[in-house]
Amino acid sequence: MDDTEPMIEHSPACMRVSRVLSRIGDKWTVLVIMLLRERSRRFSELKRGIDGISQRMLSLTLRNLERDGLVTRTVTPSIPPRVDYQLTELGHSLAGPIQALGAWAFEHMAQIDAAQTSYDEKEKAV
Repeated sequence: MDDTEPMIEHSPACMRVSRVLSRIGDKWTVLVIMLLRERSRRFSELKRGIDGISQRMLSLTLRNLERDGLVTRTVTPSIPPRVDYQLTELGHSLAGPIQALGAWAFEHMAQIDAAQTSYDEKEKAV
């Protein structure tokens, strides 16, 4: 093995970081966090604001975000019960990096599209 190649560590800590990155890198998680960064929202508001997400997937995403300490769920007793979701302090600290990644994607979208087109054309020629 070449000493210049980076070693990928498979320690328990690295595996835990990998699980966290997998969760926060999920497209639904990113969209939920971006919607909640300004204010709390009800489930139905989140569902309307995220095109293509199923009710089941939104429920699962919110549950996981709550478990990870990124979102709080507040139930107000009424008929029907009102349930609001909002970012925790930890969730707000994640919104900035996610927003920065989104800005990077928008800034480089034309370059990525060009690279994909070039790659696809090369693959067709093979």
